[in-house]
Amino acid sequence: MLFYLNKDEYIDTLKPLDISIEMSGETPGLVAWGQNTPIIEPVRDEHFIGSIKEGGVVNFNNIAFNPHAHITHTECCGHITEGFFSVNDVLKSYFFEAQLLTVLPEGGEDKSVSLSQIKNIGIIKGVKALVIRTLPNNEKKIRANYTDSNPPFLDSDIAEYLINNGIEHLLVDLPSVDQERDGGALAFHHAYWNVPNKPNTTRTITEFIFVSEKVKDGNYILELQVGPLKNDASPSRPILYEKMK
Repeated sequence: MLFYLNKDEYIDTLKPLDISIEMSGETPGLVAWGQNTPIIEPVRDEHFIGSIKEGGVVNFNNIAFNPHAHITHTECCGHITEGFFSVNDVLKSYFFEAQLLTVLPEGGEDKSVSLSQIKNIGIIKGVKALVIRTLPNNEKKIRANYTDSNPPFLDSDIAEYLINNGIEHLLVDLPSVDQERDGGALAFHHAYWNVPNKPNTTRTITEFIFVSEKVKDGNYILELQVGPLKNDASPSRPILYEKMK
């Protein structure tokens, strides 16, 4: 289906660019923060077997996982506030003008994306979502174990720049916008959500995305949907649509 944004531009909803990472119970699989592989297994008790292979009539699995550690997820300020905020309450619209940009984190042992790198690329006027793809970029990101790997992160002064440029939704292909071990500072999270001063309840951060190298940098329409869980974070499926004329 063609969806017209204005008289000149449209998106083709039959050509989605899925930038989410699927979760499975397989090893190796995506994992971080010292967590084990997620568990997906049939319900088994004395009256029921949730597996056709094991003699049941349906497949009926329990799933144990952590959205922050195992899958593409979207989070709200409730991730770092004492008061409870649910991302399912925060995200009330689902389509946004978005920009995809690619950057190579800088530094030695502690690699990060700097404010100067983002400024040098620039943010397209009017976009509400920024999608950051880091280099090197390959499918190892889909199955990586990030625990104790000190992956790249974003310098915290980027947060104010994004806010001043109207960014409401930030998406990264990293386990976190902050450094893995920072003594609990979570400087970017706090700056982006203005916690604890006056928590912003509309901005979101999406982590653990994967953007194929086939997808070019530029202006897109982002569809961002989250699972309807009452939690600070939920599995999500961000999808980009190319703007065409």
